[in-house]
Amino acid sequence: MRYWLVKQEPETYPWTQLVAEKKTVWDGVRNYQARNFMREMSKGDRVLFYHSGKDKELVGLAKVSRAAYPDPTAKEGDWSAFDLQVVKTLKRPVTLKEIKADPRFKELHLVRNSRLSVMPIEAKEFKQLLDLAQTSD
Repeated sequence: MRYWLVKQEPETYPWTQLVAEKKTVWDGVRNYQARNFMREMSKGDRVLFYHSGKDKELVGLAKVSRAAYPDPTAKEGDWSAFDLQVVKTLKRPVTLKEIKADPRFKELHLVRNSRLSVMPIEAKEFKQLLDLAQTSD
């Protein structure tokens, strides 16, 4: 199993909407590096859901319910989508400020390359982030 983080502006698609819908198609990504990460995902991989924009915090835990396939919203180009399913809401949101202040996370893509909307996380860091959120997998 691998671990991932996806980012979304809550004004566009908030965690609460995913919770209500239970699952969604993660499409519309138009960054090559993020697309390539999406293609590495496997069914069952765990995913942290991050609100970007003004909130800047981890809010939920999800899982990949279908691995990458051609993005149905792409009118041109070679883009991918995947399906995401809710696991649970984090007991405590973890802010970007907390993450940046913790030296354990200095190598996270979220800290080093915050523009990516889909990024991998090492297993150890994933567990540490869940610990901060007072949530188990």
